[in-house]
Amino acid sequence: MSNCIFCRIASGDLPANVVYQNADVTAFRDIHPAAPVHVLIIPNQHIDNICDERAYSSDILGRMFQAANQIAAVEGLAESGYRLLLNYGPDASLSVPHLHLHLLGGRHLGPMVMPA
Repeated sequence: MSNCIFCRIASGDLPANVVYQNADVTAFRDIHPAAPVHVLIIPNQHIDNICDERAYSSDILGRMFQAANQIAAVEGLAESGYRLLLNYGPDASLSVPHLHLHLLGGRHLGPMVMPA
């Protein structure tokens, strides 16, 4: 999708602080980090979100999680731990309609969500 910001980052048309890339996925530092380490891991192919059938018709989710584990090791998070997060829809504050996995770590992250 030519107007998708994440597609443009994966193709190299937009600059980003890329920390990992292979034929299937690209990972780059979030420009508004929520933790000392905040990396976004995206499929290079445009997939709208976790409900998109293409997310399941290939092993892209497994490849995204595999990349996350490799990045976490390089970032020094393997011992202390890290959080992997997928958002879907407006209630989850999904801001870019391209499947992406957040890798967060580098400090104690606290509870998953704030109590209602």
